[in-house]
Amino acid sequence: MRSPSRRRVLATLAATTAALLVGGNAPAQARPAPPTQVQPFGSDFLWGVAASGYQSEGHAPDSNWSRYVAAGKTEDPYEDAIDFYSRYRSDIELAAQLGVRVYRIGIEWARLQPRPGEWDEAGFRFYDNVIAAIQAAGMRPMLTIDHWVYPGWEVDRGGWRNPAIVEDWLANARRVVDRYAGADPLWVTFNEPMMYMLNEVRHGGIGAVDAPAMHDRIAQAHNAIYDHIHAVQPGAMVTSNIAYIPAAEDAVDKPLIDKIAAKLDYIGIDYYYGLSPDNLTGMTNFTELWKNPLQPEGIYYALQHYSNAFPGKPLYIVENGMPTENGLPRWDAYSRADNLRDTVYWLQRAKADGINLIGYNYWSLTDNYEWGSYTPRFGLYTVDVLTDPTLARRPTDAVAAYRAITSEGGVPADYLPTRLPKECSFVDALASCADPVTLPR
Repeated sequence: MRSPSRRRVLATLAATTAALLVGGNAPAQARPAPPTQVQPFGSDFLWGVAASGYQSEGHAPDSNWSRYVAAGKTEDPYEDAIDFYSRYRSDIELAAQLGVRVYRIGIEWARLQPRPGEWDEAGFRFYDNVIAAIQAAGMRPMLTIDHWVYPGWEVDRGGWRNPAIVEDWLANARRVVDRYAGADPLWVTFNEPMMYMLNEVRHGGIGAVDAPAMHDRIAQAHNAIYDHIHAVQPGAMVTSNIAYIPAAEDAVDKPLIDKIAAKLDYIGIDYYYGLSPDNLTGMTNFTELWKNPLQPEGIYYALQHYSNAFPGKPLYIVENGMPTENGLPRWDAYSRADNLRDTVYWLQRAKADGINLIGYNYWSLTDNYEWGSYTPRFGLYTVDVLTDPTLARRPTDAVAAYRAITSEGGVPADYLPTRLPKECSFVDALASCADPVTLPR
């Protein structure tokens, strides 16, 4: 994300901060005392890794994003991303060596339907092979139907400004579901729909005036494909994951969630950055993501928020990770391994406090094309796309850390985070500031 929405985000944060400082009703019941030891997750917990199609695959067909790149609207050229298209077998093996049980990928509409009414069997065979390789490696696929990319011919029809895109979208989505439901995947219909709309406005795919219509069309498409998935795959687990916005989550995501709430089998949450009185503007840095404040305990508050909103509903962290600048050490000296272990500690705390958490995906297995730039690095394995023609996958310190976590079901029982939790966090607004999590003395 870039600065066009910065003013609106700052205004929301200022209003939320004022409300917090003026006061309000504290939670009726204080949270449990911190345990002296944390218990591991059971063998049914879904540890995973995540990636998307366009960001990783390379060899990209004509799409809205290939046109944004060609029009000079991005910092870096696309090249061939990290060439997952050619290297998927070795990348899937890297994931299997981590001991994870879920591998999330995107199924690219633009690769499957290059022209209206025309389907590319070679595109389907590619995903046939990827999904078969995931299963052969002992993992379950998590399939994202729409990760912000649609075919170039759909751009020519008006993209999300065109009411007919819903039926076009569903025609592709039904084919994807019919073909891959037999693999018993977890499903994500739309990735971060509010961020999807923001990026479409930012790049000119839609105008700001078109955003409400896109909002409604995404909800319509989600609800329709949810029914089709369940008709084809009884017992399926379907979500549309949200990008959690500290302090402003309900203002940003709730309007869409309300429209699809009856058709969510689990709540998919992407959590990255925190918010606290000592850093009210950091999370609005949309170009230098590695400077945004990390707050691992915030993942507890994000889970708390949706556990309260959907009592008993399974929750899944679909994305979580840490950005660095070109793989360099972070300005705050926080290592990827320490951040991962600290985060998992708070997942275990959430589970101990009765939150129905069923899975966690690290974003991402490898570095990728971060929607216009190769500078932000999120990968467990780093890849120097612009300087290394071999696209070698080089492990970060978090590889060994994650392998130990999946093997033991979490961090050791006596683990304590390397970073103290904030005394006042705004991640879940008043609830997380009035009754903060603490560590055992």
